[in-house]
Amino acid sequence: MAEELKYHYKYPHPSVTTDCVIFGFDGTRLNVLLIERGNDPYKGCWAFPGGFLNMDESALEGAKRELYEETGLRDAYIHQFHAFSAPDRDPRERVISIAYFALVRLTDVKAGDDAAKAQWFPLDEIPPLAFDHDKMLREALKALRRMIHFEPIGVELLPENFTKTQLQSLYEAILGKSGMNDSGDELLKLGI
Repeated sequence: MAEELKYHYKYPHPSVTTDCVIFGFDGTRLNVLLIERGNDPYKGCWAFPGGFLNMDESALEGAKRELYEETGLRDAYIHQFHAFSAPDRDPRERVISIAYFALVRLTDVKAGDDAAKAQWFPLDEIPPLAFDHDKMLREALKALRRMIHFEPIGVELLPENFTKTQLQSLYEAILGKSGMNDSGDELLKLGI
């Protein structure tokens, strides 16, 4: 009987999920992978891949599992960037989401079977998103743009052999064209 009540608590407690903003680069634009939800709530709406943590896994393990289920990738660059904890963010119950972003090559992604549909969207063509995933996308972009100034990330989005021009195009796509001046001084500041 004691084993039966192992996870029974006197006080209410939240559920925990991980969500993964998956970025890809098509050579000119930054894209994100969205899934069409197959179940309620928000059935038929677009969202980031994610799901509830299993009792025997860490948040990182859960995020990697979700990434694998949606893309077939096991060794992608993945980074935790924020926790979303608004009390009403999920209509089912109190859910806290630990959010990650992943950087993957578009060509390495294999469609997963954990959603009704998965599709790449350029950043300027994002459809309305379920839950608070619009806020999640804004926070992921801010984190990626901050990190790119201090860490050599992003090459995970390029082919194994790439040119300086491809790298510059990637950084322009991540930072937004307005983040660059015509001479490419932003790239010089980054040591590239």
